[in-house]
Amino acid sequence: MVGEKSIATNRKARHDYSILETYETGIELHGTEVKSLREGGTNLKDSFARVERGEVFLYNLHISPYSHTSDTKYNPIRTRKLLLHKKEIKKLVGQTVRKGLTLVPLRMYFKHGLAKVELALCKGKKLYDRRQELRRRTAEMEVRRVLRGKQKG
Repeated sequence: MVGEKSIATNRKARHDYSILETYETGIELHGTEVKSLREGGTNLKDSFARVERGEVFLYNLHISPYSHTSDTKYNPIRTRKLLLHKKEIKKLVGQTVRKGLTLVPLRMYFKHGLAKVELALCKGKKLYDRRQELRRRTAEMEVRRVLRGKQKG
């Protein structure tokens, strides 16, 4: 997309969860965290979001310390606040509490110079769902390979 620079993606989330809805959120960062993101020092693996006291917080997001800083007290996996509209937060509260859904970040990116997080409302997949999806994907690849072979001949 125009004006977007990808920082990190959470590929495991698409494997482990069925994605129902996505939201573009801002993220509250401190000090040199933005510079560290520009260096590519982040990891979304095992991170998740939770709604608490009418606000959304992101847990287990690892942002490495900036390479040119002397901050010794920096905590790379501190809890960070996500910025959403109140209407969206109220909707998320209802979805996560009543239906037992999970909030998972799919990717981080810069949009017009601002750090953004693509947050997904997800439902966990069972083991048999993952296996079934793997079989379906393998079958599709087989069909494409066979059809590609026929077109050349």
